[in-house]
Amino acid sequence: MVTQFTPVFIIILFAIFGIAAGMLGMSAALGPRKKTAVKQMPYESGMDPIGDARQRFDVRYYLVAIMFLLFDVELLFLYPWAVAQYSATPAVETASGMAPAAIPGVPPVFRGMVFVEIMVFIAVLMAAYAYAWKKGVFEWR
Repeated sequence: MVTQFTPVFIIILFAIFGIAAGMLGMSAALGPRKKTAVKQMPYESGMDPIGDARQRFDVRYYLVAIMFLLFDVELLFLYPWAVAQYSATPAVETASGMAPAAIPGVPPVFRGMVFVEIMVFIAVLMAAYAYAWKKGVFEWR
């Protein structure tokens, strides 16, 4: 079985390295070569690099980053739930009659309870969002 797919893997490997080498070669050949003081200056987090590199950032920068992570993790919970919650569980015929198939997902008996739990999760997140909005986390000054 391994020998059947060896040529395919070799072609994929050559394609990956060929595309990478082509991109590097084309960027070196066609890219701009004029170096100016402005182009050589570092750019960090939307702030001009004036002064010491170890200067303190405003705490609002970190609060916005934490809020982004919070709502990003929320989506990580909601996508699998949405797929599992409403996945069809068709019946299959067995020797003893009709039985549900072994498809992963939420059993129909528990779908209401899981839906309520997800709504509580979303309500807690919305309360945190409203609290952050009230405290002015999203106002960039």
